[in-house]
Amino acid sequence: MATDGVKIIDGDLAHDTYWGIMDLYDSNVDIATIKNEIPFVKTDYGMEEDFYHEIFVTSYALAFWEIGELTDDILQEVQRVINVGAGVKIWTQENEKAGKARQKELDKLLKKISQPNAKIRARKKYRKITNFHFQVDDLLTFKLKDNLYRAVICSSIDQYRGECSYMLTLTTYKSKTKPTVNDLFNYDISGIIIGAGYDRETIIQMQPGVENLWALYPYYGEFFFGLVQQAVLHEWFVSFKNKFEKVGVLRIKDSFKKSGSHGAASSFERFENIFEDYDKEQKIFGYKKFPVKLLCDI
Repeated sequence: MATDGVKIIDGDLAHDTYWGIMDLYDSNVDIATIKNEIPFVKTDYGMEEDFYHEIFVTSYALAFWEIGELTDDILQEVQRVINVGAGVKIWTQENEKAGKARQKELDKLLKKISQPNAKIRARKKYRKITNFHFQVDDLLTFKLKDNLYRAVICSSIDQYRGECSYMLTLTTYKSKTKPTVNDLFNYDISGIIIGAGYDRETIIQMQPGVENLWALYPYYGEFFFGLVQQAVLHEWFVSFKNKFEKVGVLRIKDSFKKSGSHGAASSFERFENIFEDYDKEQKIFGYKKFPVKLLCDI
């Protein structure tokens, strides 16, 4: 079951539906366009179709009620899917207590949206960070307790709903000497192999240059490449940015900036834990090594 809990906004489908609507709303998109972009229609969900339709309908209805645009047809469909009871049935099969909890959430939702919303959600304006600690493509180095230098690349800076994240790509650099950009071309970037269900030409079109990586791991055939990254929020970096030093600019090619796996590093200790035995870290998580000289502009 691809849901994380019994609440209305739990799991991928509910989050994608609710926040898909809210992101458009906060971007000042008009209601008619939002409905066109995210139509209120039943999709072919495959197995357990009624269960997933219930998740879609209830999260959709909650979003439109909050912005003051809930219509009778949406409300009626909420009532219908609750009567069908697909979600309660599935959850009860998992755990009787969870089934009752889901029913309680559905009843609470229906009662809530059956009344006019007296406090319509205003469109939010999120603050954009402009005074960055580091810049995209910065090659950053830091020294650990073993007195050896490591290196990461700031592959992107992402801002979403008021959060600013520095996406740091991990490399295998490890040396007593501070790295230069040229030094990095003798090392690797950590990445993951992503299965591709397309023909060879389509894969290359979607990720130009990936064909140069296939020979490194022939066992996997033709695949997509994704970066291994650690996300550091702007406010987290304040307390330990002095541990990092920019030593140059190293640009990962645009086609290889796709994120494959990322964690969150809220402290410098997290980097110490990762890089203390990075070979072990890579084996545990199945990371692969890809030469910097193949992924970056020379």
